[in-house]
Amino acid sequence: MKLAFVWYEICSIWGQLSVKWQKELFKAVEIDTTQPPYVFKCQLYDLTGVPPDRQKIMVKGGLLKDDADWSTLGVKEGQKLMMMGTADEIVKAPEKGTVFVEDLPEEEQAINLGHSAGLFNLGNTCYMNSTVQCLHSVPELKSALINYSHSGRSNDVDQTSHTLTVATRDLFSELDKSVKPVAPMQFWMVLRKKYPQFGQLHNNTFMQQDAEECWTQLLYTLSQSLRSSGSSENPDTVKALFGVDLVSRVHCVESGEESSETESVHSLKCHISQEVNHLHEGLKHGLKSELEKNSPSLGRSAIYVKESRINGLPRYLTIQFVRFFWKRESNQKAKILRKVDYPLELDVYDLCSEDLRKRLEAPRRTLRDEEGKKLGLKPSEKSSGSKDNDVKMSDVEGSSNGSGEPSNAISDEAAGVPPEKETQMTGVYDLVAVLTHKGRSADSGHYVAWVKQESGKWIEYDDDNPIPQREEDITKLSGGGDWHMAYICLYKARVLPM
Repeated sequence: MKLAFVWYEICSIWGQLSVKWQKELFKAVEIDTTQPPYVFKCQLYDLTGVPPDRQKIMVKGGLLKDDADWSTLGVKEGQKLMMMGTADEIVKAPEKGTVFVEDLPEEEQAINLGHSAGLFNLGNTCYMNSTVQCLHSVPELKSALINYSHSGRSNDVDQTSHTLTVATRDLFSELDKSVKPVAPMQFWMVLRKKYPQFGQLHNNTFMQQDAEECWTQLLYTLSQSLRSSGSSENPDTVKALFGVDLVSRVHCVESGEESSETESVHSLKCHISQEVNHLHEGLKHGLKSELEKNSPSLGRSAIYVKESRINGLPRYLTIQFVRFFWKRESNQKAKILRKVDYPLELDVYDLCSEDLRKRLEAPRRTLRDEEGKKLGLKPSEKSSGSKDNDVKMSDVEGSSNGSGEPSNAISDEAAGVPPEKETQMTGVYDLVAVLTHKGRSADSGHYVAWVKQESGKWIEYDDDNPIPQREEDITKLSGGGDWHMAYICLYKARVLPM
């Protein structure tokens, strides 16, 4: 800013004034005595850059006021007046010119776009495109794939699995960098080579396939490739991200025999029947089943009831709606169109084992207190004096087996997550992706991915066409007709740092 005391010499000329500013002289400055002095000051501002509120013009009796009456000031023709003031800083031209979005490198355009690119349909490949878009939304999986490029193929991974893993990594990277739709040709070729069923032809045209089968096979391949060969325990990245540990009680009503089993799965099943109206009800049905096997005490086959509970929670909970079944009459997979509601926030606490529930109590209490603070509520008595009260909610950034303790299955570093941040599971999950199917059969119709972005906005990926959607419309994909209905839901764990 150029500071200076500015002295003005104003000389009255017939109907006009002359203004002297520093070494400059402004002639023929008209004065309209019917207007207040503020108008005159605005004229001086246009000429000199001195704002009216900074102008100090000396007249008879003191300073010229904005609302003074010219007739009482005794200003006469030929009279000399002086003014002081500080001029505004001259606005400089920008050092860099305006850069338009279309002139940016494509990778920067993709960042500004706020979502990744779409995928071209290569001929009934919407099942593959929607699967890729949903899994692409998991940042820890992308990190693990990037790290895979440095480690290369281990001796216990076959060549086709290695090639498919590399193709997945490269496709994920291309989706992040591209603004225009991507043609997943290399990925599709490798997928068909690894799993020939996806290359089935009908009338020289590639057939539609089941997205859940594609999802399952791709995750299985990645689980084999992304194991950390440097660890004696051979930890599995995919298990750490998607693995659900189950403990089951298997008993025979007829003989009274009872045993327990443990297993790890990559998804939970939501079984659909006339009694199921909500996801939670379907999950309970899916955790209970009947099986027929030999009974040692009876010496023959008998019916056993298997009741399972969750004993270890994943960072990302995958839920499949069991909508398809084999219909003998038509010799094809038929679809259950029944409406089954699902929430944006899912709490699986009552589906957990007693042991896991006990270990979830403290983190859940802290979570409730933190949410209560946002609503202006007081923390619960049990946790009001606890150090856990200072724990803040965060996104998933660490490894946990659902017990509030670090998972023994895999380290954070192996999963592509910074190791310094361990986390505690709460049993509460937020919806981040939905894979829907439109049509009457799994082998026909159309698959679409609906993915929540880091910004919180939802994008519908209809092959090569990303479409913004409102969050309140996502839960309307619950079925009941021929419109898109949820087939696979992906939930992200709401966790607390250790």
